[in-house]
Amino acid sequence: MEQEIQYCTTSDGVSIAYWTMGEGEPLVYMPWIPFSHIELEWQDAQHRRFCEGLAKGGSLVHYDGRGSGLSDRTVEDLSPAARVLDLESVVDQLGLDRFALWAPMFSGAVAVSYAVDHPERVSRLVLWCSIIRAEDMTEAPQFQGLMAMADKDWELFTETLASVISGWSDSERARQYARLVRDSTSSETVEAMLTNVDEAEIDVSELLSSVEAPTLVLHRRDMVYPSLEVARNLASRIPDARLVLVDGGSGDIGEGTDAIIRATGEFLGVATPEPTAPTPSGSGTAIILFADIANSTALTEELGDAAFREKARELDTALREAIGNSGGTAIEGKLLGDGVLAVFRAAREAISCAQACHAAGKDADLELHVGIHAGDVIREENNVFGGAVNVAARISDASEAGETLVSGTVRDLARTSAGVAFEDRGERDLKGVSDAVRVWAVVT
Repeated sequence: MEQEIQYCTTSDGVSIAYWTMGEGEPLVYMPWIPFSHIELEWQDAQHRRFCEGLAKGGSLVHYDGRGSGLSDRTVEDLSPAARVLDLESVVDQLGLDRFALWAPMFSGAVAVSYAVDHPERVSRLVLWCSIIRAEDMTEAPQFQGLMAMADKDWELFTETLASVISGWSDSERARQYARLVRDSTSSETVEAMLTNVDEAEIDVSELLSSVEAPTLVLHRRDMVYPSLEVARNLASRIPDARLVLVDGGSGDIGEGTDAIIRATGEFLGVATPEPTAPTPSGSGTAIILFADIANSTALTEELGDAAFREKARELDTALREAIGNSGGTAIEGKLLGDGVLAVFRAAREAISCAQACHAAGKDADLELHVGIHAGDVIREENNVFGGAVNVAARISDASEAGETLVSGTVRDLARTSAGVAFEDRGERDLKGVSDAVRVWAVVT
């Protein structure tokens, strides 16, 4: 399916390109300032699938900002205030009275400004790895070097941006992004934009407390630029904002796409696609992971029921994202109270997920018991049964807070592929299991 490109004109005479898809409640997907090209992005399979996911259950509007893509390239005013005019021209052209905003990175400052000035029009606000003040960018060690590089060696600048600053580990993906950057704008525009940011001291942080729209701050757990601390500060200053972390360290929506779409869909209250990872069905062997909050009874008494349940719900979301990103499937049919059950096809995937689960627990100030076992299961709809499931649960119970224990079967499967070490914890008598089970602790 090809997207029909349409145009509108801002109040200061700039032509803005946009497309729309779907029907229902509108979500406006703002540009990746200053590297936006809505036609080339649509041709990228990962980006296209991301757009289709955002449009599920509603309509999606995506546009190029001034100075990039199919919009006017020769523009002097690249300030956030001018970029607000781009957004206004698109939503006014489409006659949108009320809509949600999905704002990546530098569009965050534009989205916040617009949401504060037009609270009656912005229904919800999603900020993806967003930067809302100049210091979030200019204080990074790479900033001054990038400014100089953009003017002297445009190709080297784009390659560096993609592979180093944005944190892509996939070299081919980095090269694709570098090509998109070169095709989407010019070195002169980028230099002007970076200079504008550096000299204008852009900062909309004082507006954060005035944001009325329900807000989701969506951020990469291992993001260096902007850092996780930037996201936490952003979420803490917007009234009732929700912070959700997804695994990874880059701003590329092609990494862990399903987790980003699911988090956005849940926040917007629309249906979201099922994870694309293969799931077991019928009878067969599976790797089974149990993760449970340690000392939940004591924490409930200490924090109060409402506060503990809120922390547990946020952690549950993070754990399910970790499961999906690691190639597993969360089993919705099991009611585990303060924990989750997941199945995987590979032991190394389950161990990687366990590490991500502990990291999520640390972020939430909650420790986890994690146990992993491998064995035959029976799969019915979204539930699993069998003795192996019970063994995995009992191994989890036997683990210390913050520890991952695995059975000997899992250790044998993963000892050369998981990139971790294993310490023998001896044989354990597990409740409901007739024979003692030797368990091993994962050591990183």
